[in-house]
Amino acid sequence: MAARSIGSVTISFGLVAIPVKLYSATQTASAISFNLLHKGCGSRLRQQYVCLKDGSIVERDDMVKGYEFAKDQYVTFEPEEIKALEEAGTHAIEIAEFVPIESIDPVYFDKTYYLAPDKGGAKPYALLTEALRQAKRCAVGRWAARGKAYIVMLRPVGDMLSMQQLHFAADVRPASEIEIAKQEVKPAELTLAQQLIDQQAAEKFDPAAYTDELRSRIQAAIDKKVEGHQISVSDFPAEGGGKVIDLMEALRASLEKADAGRAAAAKLGPRMAPKRAEQPQQGKPARKAGKR
Repeated sequence: MAARSIGSVTISFGLVAIPVKLYSATQTASAISFNLLHKGCGSRLRQQYVCLKDGSIVERDDMVKGYEFAKDQYVTFEPEEIKALEEAGTHAIEIAEFVPIESIDPVYFDKTYYLAPDKGGAKPYALLTEALRQAKRCAVGRWAARGKAYIVMLRPVGDMLSMQQLHFAADVRPASEIEIAKQEVKPAELTLAQQLIDQQAAEKFDPAAYTDELRSRIQAAIDKKVEGHQISVSDFPAEGGGKVIDLMEALRASLEKADAGRAAAAKLGPRMAPKRAEQPQQGKPARKAGKR
């Protein structure tokens, strides 16, 4: 199914304006969700709001939004007042600067969109995409939509642009707030850890190599129940917690396990071997698979 645009915006920098279509880069259609039911009859439940003072059920027409400025003390706002305070949608992404992509910590990343050229925007769109790629920079700007203001980052992805919403600085907790005691790292431990990293190194990240095992487990349970079968907790055993053992022994055991996994993959041949076994190690040429 072809992707459907969720809106149109204009990329603006300097005197250049590029009309683009907006597409969501992620999808939740495959997510599994549960509804709340009445245990007695199995009917859906409806959420209700109850006044904490007198216990009465409050209808939506009788609700008003308020901000608690002190304990149990509120200032209230009418819908018209809140609407006036909200950011007006500009339908424009106003680029403020161009920065190295690696200078933006991923902790600031939020929702992602794809941008495609709209009518009349193909040429400047392609020019901006290629210029960003060659400069190895991304564009950072502002965007307002749905009553909110956003910081956004535009970067090339193949032949197209992606737009990443970014958190504001005030929304990100500084890492310095978390105290971590300094630990001594022995050279022998570091050597083993680096060897383990080298064994499991890959040239690039392949998201297709990872699947949502939790979703598969839940879907399997749903299918069994739909077919009229009962399930038990023992059908889906939980993994046991890791034992606290000597660090050096744990590293050595990890290296041995990795070696055994690669040896088993080699016996299976190139068609059956796991994807990561096919990828060459960092700085080393890939080995040719033997004939079956």
